[in-house]
Amino acid sequence: MATPKKEKQYIWMDGKMVDKEKAVVPLMTHALHYGTGVFEGIRVYQTPKGRAVFRLKDHMVRFQNSAKALDMKLPYSVDEMCEAVRETVRVNPDRMDYIRPLAYYGSSKVPDKIVLNPSAFELNVAVALAYMGAYLGKENLEKGAKIITSSWKKPTNESTTLQAKICGNYVNSVICKIESNQLGADEALMLNSNGTVAEGPGENVFVIRNGKIITPSLASGVLEGITKDSVVTIAKDLGYEVIEREITRGEIWIADEFFMTGTAAEVTPCGSLDGRAIGNGKRGPITAHIQETFFEAARGKLKKYNSWLDYVDKK
Repeated sequence: MATPKKEKQYIWMDGKMVDKEKAVVPLMTHALHYGTGVFEGIRVYQTPKGRAVFRLKDHMVRFQNSAKALDMKLPYSVDEMCEAVRETVRVNPDRMDYIRPLAYYGSSKVPDKIVLNPSAFELNVAVALAYMGAYLGKENLEKGAKIITSSWKKPTNESTTLQAKICGNYVNSVICKIESNQLGADEALMLNSNGTVAEGPGENVFVIRNGKIITPSLASGVLEGITKDSVVTIAKDLGYEVIEREITRGEIWIADEFFMTGTAAEVTPCGSLDGRAIGNGKRGPITAHIQETFFEAARGKLKKYNSWLDYVDKK
């Protein structure tokens, strides 16, 4: 029997395309020890015009803004990073649907040094691709994911900057995700230090009550999500009222519908929280309306939202 041909994959590293197997970093990389990196998660969708990156420039602007939190002087502009992403998508297999730009403090400029302040360390930038699929399960896009409230809280705005996608910040998300999976749930809900709802480990959240869509504001300790912004735009275009305010955990139990949004999660309904069914226990009609519109927009089927798509395949 013939051995299947190995799929070639590439990673863009500091301006050069490198075979995935050769894309390595030194053990004493600062970010490996202290989480001093920033990243983005971006989706690639198949459209009638070829592959398209969803809201690429918006993601790369946020990438640059995140770098400011760690005093990173990125050597590439927003436009240069956009082209690096497009180039990386072009040379990788079509099935790869998730992009991970990453900037991180690497090796020390002073030999044999590993210290907290990264100012004396090299800055590296990379773009990699992965296959994500339906992050919380394809079946949950209709039946609704099972959610529990995590025992771990979101950091406060006094502890770190929550508007930057800093690698080290996501250890908080990791332990919440581990906890939820160990307890048999698909995902976690995280509260903030005030005891009100913040977000999921990697998702913004939306509650629907009496036909109104409610989502926590930035002051609740949430990321300024790009998928969230897309969903808010779509919801308003569809005629729904969207309100930003604090949400309590108990309010979700009595909500008509509840869903999560994110680059990975896209638009995923939640059927239960802490063992209590939300609404009818599966995807509700308003969530379905927004979800279907979002996927049509992302897949290039709605001209109205074509500005969100960055086509990468050369014709």
